[in-house]
Amino acid sequence: MSDVLELVEARLRTALGEADARAAVTFLGTDRIEVLRFIDGDVVRYATLGMSARPMTDPTAVLADPLRGPRAELLLSVRGGRADTDKVLRTLAVLAASPQVEGVVVAPGASLDVGEPLWPGAPFTSVLVGASGGLVADLELDDPLDPVAFLPLLPMTPNEAAWKRVHGAEALQSRWLERGTDLRDPLRAGVALD
Repeated sequence: MSDVLELVEARLRTALGEADARAAVTFLGTDRIEVLRFIDGDVVRYATLGMSARPMTDPTAVLADPLRGPRAELLLSVRGGRADTDKVLRTLAVLAASPQVEGVVVAPGASLDVGEPLWPGAPFTSVLVGASGGLVADLELDDPLDPVAFLPLLPMTPNEAAWKRVHGAEALQSRWLERGTDLRDPLRAGVALD
């Protein structure tokens, strides 16, 4: 599986350049998760490395397939210098470990809630998982392995998360788009949901 992670890291470097920092977190009973930081002008991007080492398994499956199943890494982009966003590293590692720890399949449209600010002073306690294929293209792997998707995380305020539960991910994303919401602003207020 280390071959998969080497390919993933190479794809991240190709798309985002060289990481200027990295941190590793290991949770009891899980594989090591690293979080890489990339700086692109005034945007800071964080990418997990390690979540894709194993396929995510449907928690209702009787047996976990060690080869087949969706694989993903998580990406978070924020404007630098406005908040202490580097404290998000542990939070991202927790989210990336959730398929192993909680048996969840992280997919576009899902909400991931950490129950506390994503970083100190953040108005966000959860994220909406966006669709892959934008910033970093999916990484095809040899059969029978599924490709690795690079899923963007879009921070949500508690009110936005509650609204999304009622109206759905597409409705929230449409609202953000209609209102010209800067999803990279680490201090942004919640979008008007009236």
